[in-house]
Parts: sequence; structure tokens; C-alpha cells
Amino acid sequence: MATETILDVKQLTMDFGGLRALNHVDLTINKGEIVALIGPNGAGKTTFFNCVTGIYTPTGGDVFLGGAGRVPIRINGVKPNRIAALGMTRTFQNIRLFQNMTVLENVMIGRHVRCKSGIFGALTRSPATRSEEKKAIADAYRLLEKVDLADWANEFSKNLPYGAQRRLEIARAMATDPVLLLLDEPAAGMNPQETQELDTLIRKIRDEEEITILLIEHDMKLVMNLSERIYVMDYGSPIATGTPMEIKNNPAVIKAYLGEEVVDA
Repeated sequence: MATETILDVKQLTMDFGGLRALNHVDLTINKGEIVALIGPNGAGKTTFFNCVTGIYTPTGGDVFLGGAGRVPIRINGVKPNRIAALGMTRTFQNIRLFQNMTVLENVMIGRHVRCKSGIFGALTRSPATRSEEKKAIADAYRLLEKVDLADWANEFSKNLPYGAQRRLEIARAMATDPVLLLLDEPAAGMNPQETQELDTLIRKIRDEEEITILLIEHDMKLVMNLSERIYVMDYGSPIATGTPMEIKNNPAVIKAYLGEEVVDA
């Protein structure tokens, strides 16, 4: 069976004035993979996410999004909501929940990109609108069950423990029915128990929901346990790619993280 490419990034470049934040970055993700993008602080990882999800328009290069059995589409300069509708969504380093809305309402907002009812339907409360709303509620509950938050459905999101807020962000992103989910430092601020639960959840999302995953993460234990392949960046440039074992033993990666040359014994 042929491998289906979900994300194909070629020579991605991003300049901010005289600063080059991304320098000819290549990255490919195939259906069903869990792939990590790592690098020291300031390496350009979040800028990469911002470029491929439409927040920034890249200075150069190409971003192609596949999945859903379609021919890959070039998405440079496409608006973030359109990219979400095409099947790529993300979480952020800093939690961006609607704090004064319930847990259930936060997830239902994620369903908006899949809703067909327009303003007229919402105003008239047509049968189609009511049916769609019932389905959105049912879908949201299912996702809350998936991330172990169903018991919190009617609680304001601001009242959730930190780790639960992180899981809620993931559930809201999943509500868009993505083919590719981008997680920006999902374990940031988590304790070891919460990180272990996150490891289990990410595997469940990939295996049970058939969602391909790309994550940025500084927790190297989590990265090494989860990832099938890893891309490494430093100062905006790609410096290595490979399996966790290959990356762990790569001299260029060790130098980037430790700031020193690796000397053979």
C-alpha cells in the first residue's frame, strides 16, 4: 500500500525584516505518524507552526496539505480557518481556552468549522439547525469522554486543573475533525503523572481517531517515547532528522543542545 503524505513542506523560509527565522526547512509527515519537531529555545519551531497553519504567510517555500483522499493542496497564504476546514488544526504554547464558557461549550466551538447552518438558520431555529446542534453536543461529549473530561462538561473551563485545561485544548482542536493535529508544547507545565497521561492520550488519538500528529516539545522523554521520527532545528535551520535513536546519538543535535563539540572517547 502506498504511503499517503499528509503534510509536505519544501524549503520553507520566513523573514522578519532582516531576521531569517526559518531557513529552507523541509518536513514530510505521512498518514498515521507521530512526528516531533524539536530544537533549543529560539530555534524557530513555533514560527514553523505559524507558517503552516496560516498565521504567517511564508517568505518562501511551499506547504502542501493532503489527507481525506485528495490531491495535496498548496496552502501558502490560506487563512487559518480555511486550513482548519481542510483538516489541519493546532494547540498553542499558552492555553487559549474561553475561560468563562463551559468545558462543553469550548469543544462545541471547535465544531463550528464543520457546521453548515448559517446565520439565518441560527435565527429561525430551523429543524436542520436544531438537528445539527444536537449532533454537535453529542460529538463534543464523545470527545470529552475521550480526554476524560466528561464529568467536567458543565464547569467553566477556568476552574479546571492545569493538566485538564491542556486536555480540553486538545479536545477542542479534535472537534474540527482534523487529519493532522499540531501540538505546540502540550506537556509544558505538567507534572510527571500528567505527562504520562498525555503520552497515553496522544497514542489514543492517533490509534483510535486515526489522526496524524506533529508535536513541538521540550520534554525529551516524552518525545523519545512517542515519536516515530524527529526533525531537529537550530537557529531556524534544519540540522537533523531520523528515528529517536538516531537523533539521540547525532553529534550535531548534541552540540545544539549542549553548546559544545562532541569528542569521541
